[in-house]
Amino acid sequence: MKLLTRDTDYAIRALSCIAGEKGVVSVTSLTEKLDVPRPFTRKILQILNKKGILVSIKGKGGGFKLAVPPGEISLFRLMEIFQGPFEMNEHVFKGERCPYLKVCKLKKKLDKIEKGVAGELKSITLDSLIGMHEPG
Repeated sequence: MKLLTRDTDYAIRALSCIAGEKGVVSVTSLTEKLDVPRPFTRKILQILNKKGILVSIKGKGGGFKLAVPPGEISLFRLMEIFQGPFEMNEHVFKGERCPYLKVCKLKKKLDKIEKGVAGELKSITLDSLIGMHEPG
């Protein structure tokens, strides 16, 4: 099971770089720092801009900056943006929703685990991730 997609991972990396800078960060600078192709970097940044996580500055000296403080950007939110609604178990049987959902003891246990994992993911903010980075 893969928890984070490539898009989410790159978004976290890009946001960490932007949060570490004092002003506007250019796409060129991010592309070099992240070692990610420019079109892919632009796509990630445009999505984050559209979702209100970043602000786009146009013109000479333009680029992107955070629209909200790093402490308000959670891993859970980024996963929702790039991966869709958080759901660990779809409870699907033969292509359809399981007919035993209301009485299924396993579903109740999995729902409890899912709620706990979602809570943990919401508690991981960009601010806390930046603090985890070791110098060098």
